[in-house]
Amino acid sequence: MVMTVKQLLDQRDKHQLYHVTPQATVYEALCLMAEHNIGAVLVMEEGKLQGIFSERDYARRVVLQGRTSAGTRVGEIMTRRVLFVSPDRTIDECMALMADKRIRHLPVIDDEAVVGMVSIGDVVSATIAEQNFLIDQLSHYIHS
Repeated sequence: MVMTVKQLLDQRDKHQLYHVTPQATVYEALCLMAEHNIGAVLVMEEGKLQGIFSERDYARRVVLQGRTSAGTRVGEIMTRRVLFVSPDRTIDECMALMADKRIRHLPVIDDEAVVGMVSIGDVVSATIAEQNFLIDQLSHYIHS
């Protein structure tokens, strides 16, 4: 059984999407990320995805460039070219894309609407759970 992104999102306790506007300060985005223990937030305006802001963006475009968190808007430093997946994609496809593009977060878009986001941690956990299930099934079959 191959798990889809939709199935992964449906398994979560909460289906919360965290986002900021491009006008938010980097400091505000970092506070939101710290509060919810997440590594990235979506950047949205009027319901449309504008970009993504991650810890990597902060390190490379704020800290290394000598900017301040309070004085820099997310829209100035966010990643604008956002890779995403649809809910029918498999976890294996997500992992391959994340590994190939060296990214840790993938927004999930269904019919032009953002419906969730998966992280590399989500994908790895789902893969391990799938593999453990298969191992249990094979072990049960062998011992029956």
